[in-house]
Amino acid sequence: MEESYIKVVFGLKLKQIRVDKKLSLFGLSKLSGLSKSYLNEIENGKKYPKPDKIVMLADKLDIPYDQMVSLKLDKNLAPIGDLLQSKILKELPLELFGIKESNLIDIVANAPTKVNAFISTIIKISQHYNFTKESFYLASVRSFQEANNNYFDDIEQSVLAFAKAYHINLDETVTSKELQEILIEEFGYTINHSELDNHQALDTLRSVFIPKTKTLLLASRMDEAQRTFIYAKELAYNYLEYKERLYTFSWIKFENFDQVLNNFYASYFAGALILPKAILTDKLTDLFSKNTFDESLFLDIIHSFNASPESFYQRLTNILPKEFNIQNLFFLRFTHRSGTERFHLKKEFHLSHQHSPNANESNEHYCRRWVSLKVLKEIDKDNKDHIFDMQISNYPSDNVSYLLLSSATKDPFKEGYYRSISIGLLIDKQLKKKLNFLDDPKIKSQNVSVTCERCAIKDCEVRQVPAIRLENKEKNSEIELVVEDLKKRFS
Repeated sequence: MEESYIKVVFGLKLKQIRVDKKLSLFGLSKLSGLSKSYLNEIENGKKYPKPDKIVMLADKLDIPYDQMVSLKLDKNLAPIGDLLQSKILKELPLELFGIKESNLIDIVANAPTKVNAFISTIIKISQHYNFTKESFYLASVRSFQEANNNYFDDIEQSVLAFAKAYHINLDETVTSKELQEILIEEFGYTINHSELDNHQALDTLRSVFIPKTKTLLLASRMDEAQRTFIYAKELAYNYLEYKERLYTFSWIKFENFDQVLNNFYASYFAGALILPKAILTDKLTDLFSKNTFDESLFLDIIHSFNASPESFYQRLTNILPKEFNIQNLFFLRFTHRSGTERFHLKKEFHLSHQHSPNANESNEHYCRRWVSLKVLKEIDKDNKDHIFDMQISNYPSDNVSYLLLSSATKDPFKEGYYRSISIGLLIDKQLKKKLNFLDDPKIKSQNVSVTCERCAIKDCEVRQVPAIRLENKEKNSEIELVVEDLKKRFS
């Protein structure tokens, strides 16, 4: 067992025994003859006493020696012991947020009962909402992105250096052919385009990397944009020299947090390579300068890059905060199966703060007035390859409005499935300053809510279920008012 764990456990037990016996550190110091500072270091898990001192403490506190040195904790401290012994503190990306493991140990040691209650609460929440380690890691990455405004200049500069080193002209469309050549010639890859098709269980995977032979297995159903993105990610892993990495796309398992973080970095690198910042910024500047929204120009910008709509919208979340100082935005990806009324929010990202459309409500019906869902219904009906739409979404309950841009495409790996990608921009002074076309009367405006269960919109033509949550909230408010009135009348 790790020495640090043994120290912390002994310190927690000593402090609990001392507190139970209503002794202060000063009192225990007088009782045992050990200095107050030394006892404090023991209780904080920084020192472990020698056997003779443990014998003396056990005697003075009237506690059996075996109980003092046992690593078994009582029910009040057991959750903290489980937390420490699981080594999860070493797996958590604490350093990303400037937190040292020793800081958390100090918190645990100084307030074990309160920390225990907090840990137990987190465990219960995670069980209730099916929260997993995977969910925690992904949430950590998103928090890391938000803390950096989703812009990482070191990776942007690495992309420029890579392009220069391998003579890739970023002013022209980056193709899978030129990236494949670098993978093979420079990094010794073998590309296999047929093997994955022989395994039905892998029909949702786009690629599998075999590190021992540097073999990259690709699904034959991928289009040019998807293939280019995967090649770019593989180049990122090699050029940035990431040893910890994921081996499938989409990924199915991970061993540690570094793999999840490096997967994000590699994806960022790929997006920055395929959608160069300088070129995209120039194109967006032209689009934003127009007094009316030019849909044809916007779609031309998307199609001018060898990238999927999802990669394009993701890249906007890097460019808009950095180059246009548009920092209040969110990104959503929905999936939808043809012929059903269910829509699943698979990816969600918020910059600067939590915006009105969110996935916090479990098993509720997302507002059918969202353009993100409208484009899914439309592509299901028309069976096109790509459908785009936009609207201004007003949230009366929060007194905020967003400009929503949304694209829907077919899922190439699931027959009868579709996905929509949306970016929402908070309409504030900064957005009005940067987007000249915001007052374009052709842009539809719609009052929306987050879910039907919490919607105050009357006579909504697309409501799926009654506003149960809102009704309960209003009923509770009414009860509170009556109770307050009774308290005043009978006081």
